[in-house]
Amino acid sequence: MTVGIDKIGFYTPQQYLDLIDLAHARQVNPNKYLIGIGQQQMAVADLDQDIVAMAANAAEEILTTADRQEIGLLIVATESGVDQSKAAALFVQELLHINNNIRALEIKEACYGATAGLQFAYDFVSLHPNQKALVIAADIARYGLQTAGEVTQGAGAVAMLVSQKPHILALEKESIYQSQNAGDFWRPNYSQQALARGKYSEELYLQMFTQIYQQADSLISKESLAALLFHIPFSKMGRKALQTLKTKISDVDYQRLLSRFEKSIIYGQTVGNIYTGSLYLSLLSLLENDDSLQDNERIALFSYGSGAVAELFFGHLQPHYRDYLNVTEHRQLLDERQRLSVAEYEAIFKKQLVTDGSCQLISPVRAAQHYLKKVDQHERFYQ
Repeated sequence: MTVGIDKIGFYTPQQYLDLIDLAHARQVNPNKYLIGIGQQQMAVADLDQDIVAMAANAAEEILTTADRQEIGLLIVATESGVDQSKAAALFVQELLHINNNIRALEIKEACYGATAGLQFAYDFVSLHPNQKALVIAADIARYGLQTAGEVTQGAGAVAMLVSQKPHILALEKESIYQSQNAGDFWRPNYSQQALARGKYSEELYLQMFTQIYQQADSLISKESLAALLFHIPFSKMGRKALQTLKTKISDVDYQRLLSRFEKSIIYGQTVGNIYTGSLYLSLLSLLENDDSLQDNERIALFSYGSGAVAELFFGHLQPHYRDYLNVTEHRQLLDERQRLSVAEYEAIFKKQLVTDGSCQLISPVRAAQHYLKKVDQHERFYQ
């Protein structure tokens, strides 16, 4: 049986900050951001677009009425959860009018969570071939104003419908993965901003990629890779990982992977870091921006989540996969965003939801089908 990604959807808030503007405000050379980390813009989420709203908006574009009845598993992967107990997937299930005969849960393991969800979905569909699984990666990356990580913020969600006989990417059964307890990045329950040892995190990312790539030699060599995708908190990180292969593979192979890498970072460079969704935004960017890819070609995906868990897995592009992409809609989504001033971005960043149980009404800032409309008695209510 062939199982994999049948449809893929994407959503990001309809406002962004240009990193040149941020560089000027922080009195640094813009090339530190544009070249040094390889980013251009970052999406900015207002209070109405939390991870639940973004997750629902990302999935809404890909689900038919039949899909909503055939889904048997719904997973939301996030490290920006809205509740310590109740899964974000339950809010999403209601917003999307998905049938009640499903398992709905939330997965957390830093930026690796969506890959765990995708692998669980693969197993679920393999055992229940007449059902589908919906995996949504939704996150808001926050590091604080005028911090070292400020420039690697972002917000967005990627939704993937997993089924048998998928139309986009058939996943392979075998993958290579490893885990280790590491203090490279974390966010305590009492903090709204993440804490990180940036240099160490980069070193660990590259170390785990190198080790896993070596372990996967037999899987990699059995068929030429058309592309190698990475978890990209910022594009320079993926570029560094790819550069570790420059002396290990032929120049022809390296140049092919490099060319495809450039296509895979187009969306991420303008959206920013979306944690669990970053690898899958990279996949979407490649599929929608690279006209040279061919049906049935094989790609590899490297997933990394601080703390740390990493995995290298593989898939084959399906015949006529381009017919199942929403290229026009996604480009329009990005093109129609409003550019914020630094002052506007900082004002949004400082907004807070009430925590005392009082009622707070929230008006949508930009047009979106789903949004957080109210918090009352510590409970969230969505439209």
